[in-house]
Amino acid sequence: MPVKNRFAELLPEITAWRRDLHENPEILFETHRTSAVVAEKLKEFGCDEIVTGIGRTGVVGVIKGKTDTKGKVIGLRADMDALPILEATNLPYASKTPGAMHACGHDGHTAMLLGAAKYLAETRNFDGTVVVIFQPAEEGGGGGREMCADGMMDRWNIQEVYGMHNWPGKPTGSFAIRSGAFFAATDQFEIFVKGKGGHAAKPQETIDPNVTAAQVVMMLQTISSRNADPVDQIVVSVTSMESSSKAFNVIPQQVHLKGTVRTMSRHMRELAETRLHAIAEQVCTAMGGVAEIRYHRGYPSMVNHEAQTEFAADVARSISGGCDDAPLVMGGEDFAYMLEERPGAYILIGNGDTAMVHHPEYNFNDDAIPAGCSWWAGIVERSMPAT
Repeated sequence: MPVKNRFAELLPEITAWRRDLHENPEILFETHRTSAVVAEKLKEFGCDEIVTGIGRTGVVGVIKGKTDTKGKVIGLRADMDALPILEATNLPYASKTPGAMHACGHDGHTAMLLGAAKYLAETRNFDGTVVVIFQPAEEGGGGGREMCADGMMDRWNIQEVYGMHNWPGKPTGSFAIRSGAFFAATDQFEIFVKGKGGHAAKPQETIDPNVTAAQVVMMLQTISSRNADPVDQIVVSVTSMESSSKAFNVIPQQVHLKGTVRTMSRHMRELAETRLHAIAEQVCTAMGGVAEIRYHRGYPSMVNHEAQTEFAADVARSISGGCDDAPLVMGGEDFAYMLEERPGAYILIGNGDTAMVHHPEYNFNDDAIPAGCSWWAGIVERSMPAT
């Protein structure tokens, strides 16, 4: 099953949808226009059911096959939200919203799933039901979690769920996937290092939080270098260090550290949080200060299910002739919540030689659309072949 001819025919139309979405980006759960466009397209396609407001601004469409002898239901998910980035592409369809940009290709993901939905609604050449899922707030808002919390999986009896993300640096329209842990858990922390301020010329009268915070930053690196098994994946990054003083001659009362912890396993996630607390507290105590720690657990690690991963790879191979082994990704992906509720898999599709995602010069490659749409359709038609 190579790229379907129908998607080559639909490419100009799907590209126009994608560029319209790119021109009108919306952040987190504020995808009101995007959700309305998606719902209107699904209505035009003749979907059997369209529901808005799932997970606040998510959209779900239901497409029934010509037959339904086994009662199988498959979910296909795309994300809709943009990022708070000022676009620097100078494209004719560049963002019209200052400070918002589709810098991760969610415009392309939405357009490809819409293209697949149009085809599936036209042909209905499958035995079962497809639920197309358009999710808000992937970029930090946990829209996938919110849609699941709204009962989406049980409401439509979704039995398997599949997702896709574009990947710059891979040949356009090629695929890559891996079974098991794929994307990292994404936790955040803040550490308030509290000391005793004073005059910079009299450090002996102070408890300098700058020196203490510097020790904390260096010691946190021992979580990965000395506490973690070398074969386990973990990143501990302090990304911000801000003093309560802006003067040259004042030792501050407090230093505020911010950072992120990325892990692939539950064990390593627990270890990292425990050790971060112990290090910050004990280093501060040793230096005469106090640590106040706020640790926020973000997205869990996204784990592909083995059988569904192999099936997704087979579909990809039938389209592009191959499917590479994907690397571990220390970025986060809230499709993890859907994979915690149902078996499924998440695949990467090549975006070609473009800027990396989350970059102000990034742009989704429209040439990937036919392959992406064909993969969505292939998941449905091969998993639920028409009787």
